[in-house]
Amino acid sequence: MSSHSPLQESIQRYLLFLRAEENKSPLTLKNYEQSLDLLLTLSPVRDVADISKESVRFFKGKLQDFRTRQGKELSIRTKNHHLTILRAFLRYLVQEEELDVYPPDRVQRFKEEQRKVKVLFREELDRLLAAPDTSTKGGKRDSAILELFFSTGLRLAELRALNVKDLNFQTREISVRGKRNKLRVVFLSDRAVAALQSYIDCRMDHLDPLFIRNHDKARDAMPPGEEFRLSRISIYNNVKKYARAAGIMSNPSPHTLRHSFATDLLRNGADLRSVQELLGHKDLSTTQIYTHVTNPQLKEVHKKFHGN
Repeated sequence: MSSHSPLQESIQRYLLFLRAEENKSPLTLKNYEQSLDLLLTLSPVRDVADISKESVRFFKGKLQDFRTRQGKELSIRTKNHHLTILRAFLRYLVQEEELDVYPPDRVQRFKEEQRKVKVLFREELDRLLAAPDTSTKGGKRDSAILELFFSTGLRLAELRALNVKDLNFQTREISVRGKRNKLRVVFLSDRAVAALQSYIDCRMDHLDPLFIRNHDKARDAMPPGEEFRLSRISIYNNVKKYARAAGIMSNPSPHTLRHSFATDLLRNGADLRSVQELLGHKDLSTTQIYTHVTNPQLKEVHKKFHGN
């Protein structure tokens, strides 16, 4: 692969545009770069003018055949993610560089089955939230993490990025910067407030991150203390650990708590638009995956017409 192909140069200009004009986050830029690198690796095309129906079909075939280092094939969602980024790249070429290239809307995505949403039953959720040993600093921290996940529906990356100053116990709100750098407000339940207050009260440090590791070492560290911020994998593994301790067989993840937050709201009568705002979804269609799990009218119809 030539390091100076016209396609690669176009991709570099696109990434610069995303950073400078669209203000995309470093994580988003990394995702786009990795996806477009895959295009360079799997496709013989070396110039945007050569992107055609045939070359897109070739790329889709290569995505079907592609295997990760672990030998796994890509999920349909991942394959469609790469095609969505290809469409966005082509749209940039049309709109920003005013080039006559293959129309982005003609890049068809793979057909996806409706996503199955994994949620916790109420008694499972109660067992999970009660699992940490809150007599220790680590247990207080982990309890606050679990309560915060369920109270707010935050994504793992959003929760990890929080700082102590982001909390407002008076208004019981947190301003969160989510995907596409979009700000939204999430709200704290009584249980989340109590767990967070208990954790912060036991902290002896002055560091910025809300959730940290090595509490004893952190006490003598100078702010901001980014090196003490709890990692994504640590938060993820902790949720898994407490789920096992609580005897939950469905193997929930942090995202399961986000799903549980959304379904709990809808089951209790919240409207879809409000849930969309609270989750920080760009499109309502993304939020609609929860409706088939929570539609109370369907339950009433079944109860009324199906007999006892």
